[in-house]
Amino acid sequence: MPKRITVTQETDTGRNERFRDNNTGAEMTRNQFVREIERGNYPKYHIREIDGVKTPASNPDKSELNNLG
Repeated sequence: MPKRITVTQETDTGRNERFRDNNTGAEMTRNQFVREIERGNYPKYHIREIDGVKTPASNPDKSELNNLG
């Protein structure tokens, strides 16, 4: 089983900016992914605020399939 979410673009500083849902094929910006997480559509992910910017993160667990990267 592939990872659910893949990061497809990062900034020069390493902030994840674009994401792909490997189950649906949907491409999302960071803001779109944040909204989907807030709506409860990705229960294995949560939002962290890093330097004042809402940033998607995977929930801590033993599975590597939901890690962003």
